Amino acid sequence: MSSTMQPARAALLILTGMAVLGFSDNLVPHISADSSLWQFHMIRGAMVVLALTIASLLGGGAIWPRKPKAVLARSTFTAGSMLIYFGCIAILPIGVVVAGLFTAPLFVLIISVLFQGRTVGWVRWASVALGFTGALMVIRPDPNALDIISFLPVGAGLLYAIGAIATRVWCEHEDTLTLSLWFFGLLTFFGLIGVLVLPSGDSGAAGFTLRGWMPLTSAMLGWYVALATGALTGIVCIFKAYQIGEASYVAVFEYSLLVFASFWAWKLWDQSVPPLSLFGMALIIGAGSIIAIRTAE
Repeated sequence: MSSTMQPARAALLILTGMAVLGFSDNLVPHISADSSLWQFHMIRGAMVVLALTIASLLGGGAIWPRKPKAVLARSTFTAGSMLIYFGCIAILPIGVVVAGLFTAPLFVLIISVLFQGRTVGWVRWASVALGFTGALMVIRPDPNALDIISFLPVGAGLLYAIGAIATRVWCEHEDTLTLSLWFFGLLTFFGLIGVLVLPSGDSGAAGFTLRGWMPLTSAMLGWYVALATGALTGIVCIFKAYQIGEASYVAVFEYSLLVFASFWAWKLWDQSVPPLSLFGMALIIGAGSIIAIRTAE
């Protein structure tokens, strides 16, 4: 590692970021009954974009990308991933949703082999099989009553993986503030489209993704502020961690989100994690960690 690397501080930062996100993501059920996915993304995204714009004006980084089309394409995949992720949090246990999202490293490996011509050894292929086995343990599909909704978090993981590859291949020289602002800007735009197209609906978490604009109360606005603050704080910690730590080393600590999210789901919503799902999460964490470490060698 170079002299600029600070592994201990990077680990503390990434753990802090995951702890904040694990808590703030668990706040979504507070708004899911009376708000909508699209209203949430529009308002929260606008708040974060405003904060990032102010940071840019204060010298925190550039707003306009070097390759606008590449950044837009990358943002489309990552924003799509988050639309699925937060939509699922309203109707599925958060541990299941986070576990599905963390299949992303497995998809990164598969895509790298199929579309980028990279060679991968048996250890990483075994890790992919191990990781998807873990995902099935968490999802626990019933062969007699398969529910596509249970597999949607894995779809979020796939889109997140494509976005991660696009970040490395297309947006390597872009400023982190630029990527963040365009990502949240696109989420804001998607939210606006949803609000304009979809009608207001009845209350209830089941309709979270199907409603447009809903009455905005002061309590709901407070939750939006809390969610925006959590997202911004978590992202700042993550980006800073990757700036001062080796990427493969930092990536392993990202899996702590599974622990933090499951803990807060238990404390706030009494969502316990069955032993089989805990074992599945352990397999996902192990598989992703092996892939991260072996890829860096």
